[in-house]
Amino acid sequence: MKSIVVANNRVTLTPGENSYFYSMVGCTSATNKYGGIGMNIKAAAGTTLQIEIQTNPSCGSGNPTSSGLSSTQLGWTFDGTEKYYSIPFSKFSGLDTGHITAVLFSSLSQAVTFGPLAFYCGATGSPYPVATPSQPAVPTSTVPATSGPNSFVIDAFANANTNALGFYHGGDDPATYTISGGQIVFSMKGNADLSWYTQVSGSCSDFTANENGYLHITYSGSAAFSVALQQHNPSCNSEVAPYPFTWDDVEAGRYSNSAKTDIYIPVSHFKIDKKKTIGLALKGFYTSTTTTVSKIELVQTVPAGFSIPSKLETAPLYFACTRPNSFAFAIDDGSPDLAQQVIQAVNAANIKVSFFTVGAPLLDYSNNLTNVYKEMLGRGHQIAYHSYTHPPMEGLPDTAAIDAELTQDIDAVQKTLNVKSKYFRPPFGTEGARVRERLAAVIPGSKFINWSVDVEDYLWALSTTPEKQLDAFKRDLAKGGNLVVMHYLYPTTVQYLPQFIALAKATGKQLMRVDQCMEDPEAPPL
Repeated sequence: MKSIVVANNRVTLTPGENSYFYSMVGCTSATNKYGGIGMNIKAAAGTTLQIEIQTNPSCGSGNPTSSGLSSTQLGWTFDGTEKYYSIPFSKFSGLDTGHITAVLFSSLSQAVTFGPLAFYCGATGSPYPVATPSQPAVPTSTVPATSGPNSFVIDAFANANTNALGFYHGGDDPATYTISGGQIVFSMKGNADLSWYTQVSGSCSDFTANENGYLHITYSGSAAFSVALQQHNPSCNSEVAPYPFTWDDVEAGRYSNSAKTDIYIPVSHFKIDKKKTIGLALKGFYTSTTTTVSKIELVQTVPAGFSIPSKLETAPLYFACTRPNSFAFAIDDGSPDLAQQVIQAVNAANIKVSFFTVGAPLLDYSNNLTNVYKEMLGRGHQIAYHSYTHPPMEGLPDTAAIDAELTQDIDAVQKTLNVKSKYFRPPFGTEGARVRERLAAVIPGSKFINWSVDVEDYLWALSTTPEKQLDAFKRDLAKGGNLVVMHYLYPTTVQYLPQFIALAKATGKQLMRVDQCMEDPEAPPL
């Protein structure tokens, strides 16, 4: 594609030579359940494209069977307005509706905009209703202002690259924010995976003197985002993994006034080691409404009558094992046809690993995942949670949707494997205050697991240079990373697993499950 633009629950595709776009649907059994797939499409008159439904009887990622029709054969015509179009399975001769793995669009003659893609029941469908994001709850109680530090400005956005303290500020994607005229405007378009940072130190800063103060943010627009205070690693060295070591989040909107002009957050609400403070992050934006910030500062009091909510507990965020000299492979869901190779590799190495599983595929017994994980459990490996359908959960419109992802995953794992866990890894690593608050509420004592060693299989596994997965592993290993993220989605990643294990063993660290490397007293003994 020449360009892919995502906004307002729509994706606009501008084709280049040999462009295509696909959406994977796991291994869905639609037989006697769904009549087809439908979506809203906006395209100029005369636009044509090819639609393929991919199936695989083994539910694997390799060698799918494709059944294709053109938009003309489906009777689609376009006039520049957005309309609903359906892809009836009955139009595809010989389609294996019991094992649908993906829908693919190719040969786009012009730019097209797709709306939400959804299965429909019966013979006809209708547009998928997109939930309207709920506004953060407004606090209802007040607390008295307390004494604290003299106010000082952290960021007034006078410079493109540094803040008022002379330290770095910047974001994951410069295209999503602009700094001009003493303010920053965020246009994250609901991408909750993106963050923006402003540092209070080039190394570790002791913030304990600010414990009784307040972080004050002057803003306008949306308060549907998280504010994080970040903690450096024990050595205060940015070349050592993980960096940052951890952070705590709060929901900005809970600490805003009703006029949506000011946010006051007690510094004490950030549960980190403040002797090792690095800086702040604004993150987890979950609406398409812009946010404008003109000042970030620390102050000693709040205005009279300003409402401050109680702190909501957040599940602790981990990027590294806590047990000295330990190392853990935390493996996310993949293809059932590659699972045996994974089992063989870990058995040959005589190690135990942890698997973070998505709930919905467990309930589709045609893909054999349940039996795969039963075998892994029988061999002493750990099973933990990874959401029900694998969305970027902090970007979901409301906490009810977040709860559904958590509770349905819990129920699916309990029903199929008779397992309960306190460990959760977020899809895509997307993290923010809401999902951590809900995880803490739904699973008391839970742990939010990310990583400090990334094999980057999503970048390299299907590329012409899959060996860069080894390079990525070695890079993070050299920095001291000890908690892995990888998937068994791709043959090359699984083929490299024995080498990943050998490299980890060569560090002299002991390889174990995640709960063991977190020194969990309920974990099996080493």
